Amino acid sequence: MIRVLIADDQALVRGGFRMILESRDDVEVVGEAADGAEAVELTAALDPDVVLMDVRMPGVDGLTATREIVASGAVARVLVLTTYDVDDSVYAALRAGASGFLLKDVRPVELVEAVRVVARGDALLAPSVTRRLLDRLVRALPAPSPRALDVLTGREREVLRLVALALSNTEIAAHLVLTEATVKTHVSAVLRKLGLRDRVQAVVLAYEVGLVRPRSA
Repeated sequence: MIRVLIADDQALVRGGFRMILESRDDVEVVGEAADGAEAVELTAALDPDVVLMDVRMPGVDGLTATREIVASGAVARVLVLTTYDVDDSVYAALRAGASGFLLKDVRPVELVEAVRVVARGDALLAPSVTRRLLDRLVRALPAPSPRALDVLTGREREVLRLVALALSNTEIAAHLVLTEATVKTHVSAVLRKLGLRDRVQAVVLAYEVGLVRPRSA
């Protein structure tokens, strides 16, 4: 059973998400929070697997709450809920350790699958939205520092580049003519060597150091 905490300042939104999630046999909504402070408190008290976190909430916002939850060492994975016009906050949330993000107009089946993906310990990257988001924000980043990747082998750097382009392990394996198991090993090595929590943080770092730049392929 996947235990979910919903954090959103709108009761109707929380109720809608609860209804969608609890219609599945493998998901249980263990609590609701109306702001970031309550989300942090309930995460500590209820120990959910996944926190659906709205970005804009009164008082403590979703960005601050995400940072506090990740810093606390909680096992909960944060799945950010947003609209496309809050790019800056989403980018900061991903850097803070969120395991992915969804647009609020997501279809019910996509919401449920996103929760399952994040609960498994994977990161949720919606390729089209992720590229648009990072392509826009990376223009404001400081000059790249590629030396951050010196600890990686050539093959690991290439795997990281493809991860940053939102390719799945299966797609990376086909591109590099490797087995999927080998790709998983390389991804794990990249995360370990760079001290990253998941693929989302790997994507952010790849953009920050210039391994992937806007409109690159």
